[in-house]
Amino acid sequence: MDKVNFFKSIHVKFVLIYVLLILIAMQVISVYFINNLESDLRQSFSKSLYDRVNLLEFNVEQKMKDKDKGRYKSENDIDGEPALLLRKDIQALIDEEFEEKEIQVLNDEGMVLASNKPQLVGQISFNPKIKLALEGTVDDEIMLHEGERVMVLAKPIKIDDTGENIGAIYLVASIEGIFKQIARINSILVTGTVIALIITGLLGVFLARTITRPMADMRKQALVMARGDFSRKVQLYGDDEIGQLAMTFNNLTTKLQEATAITESERRKLRSVLTYMTDGVIATDRDGAIILMNDRSEEMLNISRQNALGTPLMELLRLNTEYTWEELYNEYESMLLDFSTDDMHYVVRANFSTIQKDDGPINGLICVLHDVTEQEQIDNERREFVFNVSHELRTPLTTMRSYLEALAEGAWQDENIAPRFLEVTQNETERMIRLVTDLLQLSKMDSKDYRFNFFEIDLVEFLNGIIDRFEMLEKENIELSRSLPKQKINVQLDTDKMTQVLDNIISNAMKYSPEGGTITFKASVIGRKVKVSISDQGVGIPKNNVSKIFDRFFRVDRARSRDIGGTGLGLAIAKEIVLAHGGDIWAESEWGQGTTIHFTLPLKKVKEGLQ
Repeated sequence: MDKVNFFKSIHVKFVLIYVLLILIAMQVISVYFINNLESDLRQSFSKSLYDRVNLLEFNVEQKMKDKDKGRYKSENDIDGEPALLLRKDIQALIDEEFEEKEIQVLNDEGMVLASNKPQLVGQISFNPKIKLALEGTVDDEIMLHEGERVMVLAKPIKIDDTGENIGAIYLVASIEGIFKQIARINSILVTGTVIALIITGLLGVFLARTITRPMADMRKQALVMARGDFSRKVQLYGDDEIGQLAMTFNNLTTKLQEATAITESERRKLRSVLTYMTDGVIATDRDGAIILMNDRSEEMLNISRQNALGTPLMELLRLNTEYTWEELYNEYESMLLDFSTDDMHYVVRANFSTIQKDDGPINGLICVLHDVTEQEQIDNERREFVFNVSHELRTPLTTMRSYLEALAEGAWQDENIAPRFLEVTQNETERMIRLVTDLLQLSKMDSKDYRFNFFEIDLVEFLNGIIDRFEMLEKENIELSRSLPKQKINVQLDTDKMTQVLDNIISNAMKYSPEGGTITFKASVIGRKVKVSISDQGVGIPKNNVSKIFDRFFRVDRARSRDIGGTGLGLAIAKEIVLAHGGDIWAESEWGQGTTIHFTLPLKKVKEGLQ
């Protein structure tokens, strides 16, 4: 996570809000204080001015009453004795009491009787405010005069007894001092506000740190927890709400550590289960893309996990040409997948299950793959075995029934036909007996209770005895060639069972060898085993059938084998016997060039019983 921008941090926001609150409070207080102060100062100034003007009015009134009200009968009377005395008296009052910018005392005709500006004395004033005052109206106004704020006051002079208007007083007083005083106070308030803001900012930083430090610590802890480290704890700075939050955060860390440990344990168990499962497991997302697969599924599908992740399941299972994802998603729970090639038979059963949360949508699909190749082969072999047994029994039984029906219909009376029919019936009966005997032997060998009787013998002498017996019984012009070692080769054998193996192999070699052909016997020691090989010069076996000749009921040429009495079980019995001796058996053949049967036997002693 990136570091928080300085101007976006809660530290700055807290200090800024704290300073703004103080600033707003100071501004509100300043505005309220200045407004009230200015109002009070102006009222005080106005009251003082009015008081002085009222006193002047009273004195002027008395003087004017004493001096015939200060009226002038003509312009020449301005210098008359009464008028001159009145003007001097009023001028003395003005000079004594007022130092304003301008003051005028006028009679009822608007003539200036006295003023602090001598040039105005004796002149008629046409000032609108003075005219209003002469009409009996008091008027005051603050206005700008010569770049300076002044209060202009015009007030009538009335006789108290009669209320008669005998003149007016016009005053222009500077009020700039009040505003300068307010400006000084504003300056003091601004300076105080700046000092208060600086102190408040410093205190805000300190207070913000007391709040943001635990929060920053918790943020670091959260980042550490995100990396999976739960060992770090948040430091407690007190027992207040932040301290309780830090304590709760530490408790949460402990709980998360425990939950993560449990989750990790379950994840390891799941990974272990998936790793060692004998079935392949594949998980997809909602769209069918692979998001998980175990090792077994990699082996079964012959694909690496890195290449498979993100691949559509339909493509991986080769189903995209036959089914749609919606069909697989909604309709199929199980199906067989055939991955067989020309060289290998391979069948897999796929079971499908949806991934769905409680009361939620379907989030994906689980596919479990199970290798059923062996099971399919067993089932096929079982079906083929039943078919072969039925076929092998049905053919002689059908033949016997036909001949017996013929005999029953009177053929037994024919001296030429009856003996031949009886001979065929006897041969087919013996063939069925051999078949049943071979089947019983295979069944016994498949049983775990079947036992062999092992004896230590010289294999070379044993092979020579078998070959001698076949030479004495030989009816066709077939040569038996020996290439056997002179020294003894001691092995552990069940002589009866091994004699049956050799009889089956040699009998087959003689059956399929042409007249005048040669059957060769070889034996040699290879490591801890002895290898025996029996070769003929017969027609051979097609390459694609060589590995099948040891299967039950398999015959390369079924018609010819049946004619010469074969059941197709001889080599299968031979294979079971050799395997029980701890050896192995196989064939090498090319079509038209003969066949060689090889088998090995261990030189070491083997335990009695079926291996």
